[in-house]
This record gives sequence, structure tokens and C-alpha cells, in this order.
Amino acid sequence: MPRFVTIGYGDQAGYDRTPRPVRDAAHEQDAKLRAEGALMGIAGTPVQVRNPDAAQLETRDGPFMSSALPIAGFALIEAADLAEAIEKVSRVPCAVAHGVVEVWPLKE
Repeated sequence: MPRFVTIGYGDQAGYDRTPRPVRDAAHEQDAKLRAEGALMGIAGTPVQVRNPDAAQLETRDGPFMSSALPIAGFALIEAADLAEAIEKVSRVPCAVAHGVVEVWPLKE
């Protein structure tokens, strides 16, 4: 089955202004995705890694890119196609709590 990487963006303010029943249903959707085998996690502090010509390892604290909302978490999900992946993540916390979820198809 095709796999997709999802990146959830959101902040506490958006989460807090989302009605509790909507948030609860979103957490239930997360639990359902986990039960289906999704690997999910909350984003920690990133480190950039570079190794030009495999000759000089360089690291730098912080993200490579920035966005208006912080990255909240990541997931690896399976779905029959992109449309099903979108449907699955359309009800997770970042999607419903005034954030956004990116869906990246993994090409194997």
C-alpha cells in the first residue's frame, strides 16, 4: 500500500480556540490512524546536517525552513491513494485546530 509522510503545523492558540468536542474527535482520529499502523510523533528540536562531498560534516541547530506556524508533528501513514491520505488527515488535530497538514507521497 502507498505510504505518505504528513507534517502537521499548528500552535497552542489555534488548538485552544477549537471547541473541545472537535479536538476530542481529532484525537480519536489520531488514535484510529495509530491503530491502522501509522507512526506518529510530536516534533522535537531539529538539527540540520550537511556533509558536502562526504568530506566535511556540518551541523546547525534549528530548522532549514520556517513557516508562519510551528511544526507540531509528523506521521507516516498508509492509504490507497493521495485522496484517501488527504481524507484520513483532514480530521486530525492540526487540520481542525486552525493549523495545516502537508501530505507528501513517498515514492519507492
